Amino acid sequence: MALTGPGQLWLLILRGTMTFWDNIKYKVAVSQSKLFMLIGINVAVFLVINVSGKFESWFNKTEYISAYADEYLSLPSNLHELLIRFWTPVTYMFMHAGVLHILFNMLFLYWFGQIFEEFLGKKRTIGLYLLGGLAGGVLFVIAFNLLPLFTYAKQISHVVGASASIMAVVVAAATVAPDYSINLIIIGPVKIKWIAIFYVVVGFLTATGPNAGGQIAHLGGALIGFIYIKQLQRGNDWITNISGIFKRKSKLKVVSTNHDRNLTAIPRQDEVDAVLDKISKTGYDSLNKHEKEVLFRASKHEEEI
Repeated sequence: MALTGPGQLWLLILRGTMTFWDNIKYKVAVSQSKLFMLIGINVAVFLVINVSGKFESWFNKTEYISAYADEYLSLPSNLHELLIRFWTPVTYMFMHAGVLHILFNMLFLYWFGQIFEEFLGKKRTIGLYLLGGLAGGVLFVIAFNLLPLFTYAKQISHVVGASASIMAVVVAAATVAPDYSINLIIIGPVKIKWIAIFYVVVGFLTATGPNAGGQIAHLGGALIGFIYIKQLQRGNDWITNISGIFKRKSKLKVVSTNHDRNLTAIPRQDEVDAVLDKISKTGYDSLNKHEKEVLFRASKHEEEI
């Protein structure tokens, strides 16, 4: 018997929910995307602090958990406080001020992170996230200690949120594939370069408002995302170079005597750089079949090393 009316609606919702979770499980188990690790850490930190804080508030009528979390995990602009709590440049980028704050941040990380990983592989995501957060934190601290406008607030100002890290991912994706389009509700298809430019301009124009510290951190993340891609296109991969320092190098040397091996299986770095440069200028759709194959083989090799 076919369902009609509300019954059919609930069936469609149920099927959509099952499909959503199937996609989530596939991406976690098969795709090896680093986005879900970052999203999971952010959500876990948010839930631990806020759920335990709610129970504390209900039963003890106190808010020590949230107060201590803000004091010891957020990034202070005061240099003396920062010196004592030297871990906060990392912890602040996994903290959020409310449900809407974390919701929109994680959606942006998911959307633009997928584009970033599509073009540059999955091994750079965590590195860029951390690099963007650190750059945003540094710019926030510098601005609140050097700019006359913020001298009155530098003793008490703190910043939390993943927005600087996410802006680095957004701008990096828009720099490597500026003409990549996504569909926005009501507006329709929009090239991601315009989305990135919009948020950078809004961040700059509101950098003197009530959330000045957060907006300045956004600008720091955006700047490092742009610089990172430009350096990558010149052959300087900061993230890979930094991670390579901590890799244990083998003392063994392997010499191959197989002269029939296909040496073109791994594309040369100059070939990859040329393709990335073309994407940044004319978009992914302008690539020919050979250039797409070069990008695919480079990405495949990236995941295997």
